[in-house]
Amino acid sequence: SLRPRNIRPRAGHSSQGHSSMDVLSAPRSLEGSKARLDRAWSTLGWDPCSWRAVLGVHNLHKHSPHTARRRIRRIMVHSQFRRETFENDVAVFELKSAVRYSLYIQPMCLPPAALLQPLENSSDCYISGWGRTAEKGKTSPVLKQAHVGILPSSLCNSSQGYAGLMNSKALCAGAWAGGTDTCQGDSGGPLVCYHPDTDKFYLIGIASFGVGCGRPKKPGIYVRLSQYRNWIKTKLLLTNKTWNPVSSTLTILLTLVHTVLAQAL
Repeated sequence: SLRPRNIRPRAGHSSQGHSSMDVLSAPRSLEGSKARLDRAWSTLGWDPCSWRAVLGVHNLHKHSPHTARRRIRRIMVHSQFRRETFENDVAVFELKSAVRYSLYIQPMCLPPAALLQPLENSSDCYISGWGRTAEKGKTSPVLKQAHVGILPSSLCNSSQGYAGLMNSKALCAGAWAGGTDTCQGDSGGPLVCYHPDTDKFYLIGIASFGVGCGRPKKPGIYVRLSQYRNWIKTKLLLTNKTWNPVSSTLTILLTLVHTVLAQAL
């Protein structure tokens, strides 16, 4: 069955506290300092008052002094989201108060147009999350990361893969042979790729869906953020009416936690 996804431990490893990947690719994506991106389907029907944004987290059960919590002002789901096909699977969360950047909470850039083609065909990308470490396993309290490559859409959408289910606004990443993947609990997390000329990581995708976890010929499917630049900018203008933006970049190191879970941590 189709399901949201998590990182397989065979290819993933614990992200060391405050390492570059701990800063650059902890799941869930934040735009500027008061708005963030996420997958759309998991937010439908949720009251913003029932959610919390928790930033600067490495261990979900052991928050440190630099961990920041924010309430959610509103959730803006793409109006053309289709649950049946996962098309337009993206949403923006506006935080009630701004986020102060630090050594532990840093911005992640959306790539400029000139870098889109090489990045969307890169073999040097990373996924991360606190999701299940196996298809039927438990979630991880400690942030995990894994190295993946972007796979050709023609391969992923072939009869052996997703047989046409993957649309043009999606990216496919992982290993065709299986093993390296996102899994349940990693949905909404980042797909970031490194560009050597700029020596920077860029956020190019958001974990969306897949079949199982780490299965051969069923790599992870990610929202292709380059297809939503105008939509993102439009939503940011809505948040900017009451706030002067600190940054126009995408920031990660964020996980949304339901109020009950947030209070339990």
